Amino acid sequence: MILELAATASRPHLSGNGEALSSILTTSEVLGHVYSSATPTLDWFAAYTYSCQERRVAQHLFSREIEYFLPIRRHVRRWKNGCKVQVERPLFPGYVFVRIDRVDRVRVLELPGVHSIVGTGREPSPLPIEQIDMLRQGLELRNPEPHPFLTVGERARICRGPLAGMTGIVIRRKNGLRLVVSLELIMKSVSVEVEEQDLQALGPRA
Repeated sequence: MILELAATASRPHLSGNGEALSSILTTSEVLGHVYSSATPTLDWFAAYTYSCQERRVAQHLFSREIEYFLPIRRHVRRWKNGCKVQVERPLFPGYVFVRIDRVDRVRVLELPGVHSIVGTGREPSPLPIEQIDMLRQGLELRNPEPHPFLTVGERARICRGPLAGMTGIVIRRKNGLRLVVSLELIMKSVSVEVEEQDLQALGPRA
């Protein structure tokens, strides 16, 4: 059953840094904003959505004041008539990250567009908090791109700048280096631009 969104309340919402947001969400607000949680013990989980429902799920999470993170990729697309437009796509198609107490997962599961929460059996599996925090803080500054999931290769850690502390697998492109960061729980990877001097080699992955 598909439910239409009710009119957004007229009171202002708050972004992750405490700034007031318009009650009518723009594309950037739906995709990129998170709420600041007052309970630091909450865990991050991956909500698996139906096809092309990531933005709709984010809209519902926003209106219900459930903390979420939906990383996006922005790129320029040229139409046949020569016009260029900026397109926004989810970086991890089919997933929206939510920060909740696992006993409250029904609040997410009941939302239109949500299929399930990733886990083992009926138990949801939390994502590493530090991994999500790093992605939230520096992902957009590294020009992220989707990448096929990798499990082997030369490993390295970003030692300075945005995403410092993140580890991944180094790949070479004609225009430089990229580091492929993988979220093993959902078997998704993303590559980010890196400078060689910003990397610390960790050796091959077992």
